[in-house]
Amino acid sequence: MNKIYLTIAALFVIAAMACQPPKMDAYEKNLEIPGHEWAYSHTPSFEVTLKPEDTAYLYNIYVNVRHTDAYAFSNIWVLVSTQFPGDSAIQQRVELPLADVSGKWLGSGIDDIYEHRIPIQQKAILNKAGTYRFSFQQNMRQNPLPDVLNVGLRIEKAGQRP
Repeated sequence: MNKIYLTIAALFVIAAMACQPPKMDAYEKNLEIPGHEWAYSHTPSFEVTLKPEDTAYLYNIYVNVRHTDAYAFSNIWVLVSTQFPGDSAIQQRVELPLADVSGKWLGSGIDDIYEHRIPIQQKAILNKAGTYRFSFQQNMRQNPLPDVLNVGLRIEKAGQRP
């Protein structure tokens, strides 16, 4: 009989822990590029909401790119727009290397599809609770940019802030 009460108590504790809202350890979302041709006018955007306890950490921020083997360039330039909660957006032009100098793709590949997770900021400080908005616009000379399948954002904890 005592074991039954212990089992019920253990299940109650596990159920109570499962109801707690998760903290933001990592965020990742990828969006499909319409027609697999990335036009200037298509700006995939991502919203990440941080709770007050999440602001005590540093974060690594990545851009995910998925393309076919037919992609004609060794890199892709993007305009990265970041809007902090309550602030206006800031924009920077970032080069995302996709191949080495010999033309070998840097990402992982299956068949003729290649995936890249490219760091754009290490140990970033996201010190405001609220919703952050990130958007990406391709900034190459060719428009639309063919053979780009997906673009995405990954944010992961990199340790506590000093």
